[in-house]
Amino acid sequence: MVQDHVVARGITDPRVIEALRKVPRHLFVESALADRAYDDGPLPIGDKQTISQPYIVALMSQAAELKGSEKVLEIGTGSGYQTAVLAELAANVFSVEKIRSLAVRARALLDELSYYNVAIHVGDGTLGWFEHAPYAAILVTAGSPGVPQPLIDQLAVGGRLIIPLGDEEGQVLKRITRSESGLLEEELTECRFVKLWGKYGWVD
Repeated sequence: MVQDHVVARGITDPRVIEALRKVPRHLFVESALADRAYDDGPLPIGDKQTISQPYIVALMSQAAELKGSEKVLEIGTGSGYQTAVLAELAANVFSVEKIRSLAVRARALLDELSYYNVAIHVGDGTLGWFEHAPYAAILVTAGSPGVPQPLIDQLAVGGRLIIPLGDEEGQVLKRITRSESGLLEEELTECRFVKLWGKYGWVD
């Protein structure tokens, strides 16, 4: 998977490559889909949510430019797979998940794999997790119609926000870097994520 779907598609950060080699992706999908766990595509995880394809996980992780000492915020714990990859790359990972059943399942698996540098909160991800801000990087694993202002507010100066922006048919994955003078926005790739539900995302 790593060689064919990650390295071959341009991922070069050795720490990201090693993290994807180490995290057992098959444990984060339903047992019936375990034989497809290492294909380069998203898979359903229940509750109308998905585990992102390996390349997108690698791309988002590489875009965060983590060195190992950072505090990171993840919006959308989901299966916990991206969370585990981030736990390999950063000192502390704070993850917010809207669906309690997914959060409970991810917490149990991350504990089983000894990722004790991860904290999970059940709530509205568009609000971030203010208590632990500022963050060196924020990764949003669901598509949003706009950039939630609380996430910008919780991003450290020099920090990077990785977020898919667009409508329900498709988004563009962007990296937004915060500087003293403002925000720098870069387009990374076209993508399609599930919706980011919340006060500053999609609403019912």
